[in-house]
Amino acid sequence: MTADIKIYNPDSLGTPLGQYSQVTRVKASEFLFIAGSLSADKEGNSVGIGDFDAQCVQVFGNIEKALAAEGAGWGNVVQFTTYLVHSQDIPNFMEFRLREFPNFFPNGAYPPNTLLMVDRLVKEEFLVEVQTIAAV
Repeated sequence: MTADIKIYNPDSLGTPLGQYSQVTRVKASEFLFIAGSLSADKEGNSVGIGDFDAQCVQVFGNIEKALAAEGAGWGNVVQFTTYLVHSQDIPNFMEFRLREFPNFFPNGAYPPNTLLMVDRLVKEEFLVEVQTIAAV
């Protein structure tokens, strides 16, 4: 069974505040729960210290690798949870998504995303972490 994923915005909720949708309806045989991805490379080295955009590139690159390891891709993603350390990076995160999400999700159906501010992540140099749920 291939996952049947419908991502949409109900008229009753209005327009989202960014590049995400408000609802995902899924019929799937399996789900992938991908732990929060950080800006670390395969060897565990921090990437993009002090550079929010570089960290986003690494984080989403890691997510893409995790999806591919299970034969999945961006079209299988049904939800993100994003953690930022600095609220000042919200515009930078939105800019990253505006630039990159049309490539990841060319159909324009962006998965729901909950954005949370946290005191810090596992290492001080990490500025962003993204947890992902996908359906296969």
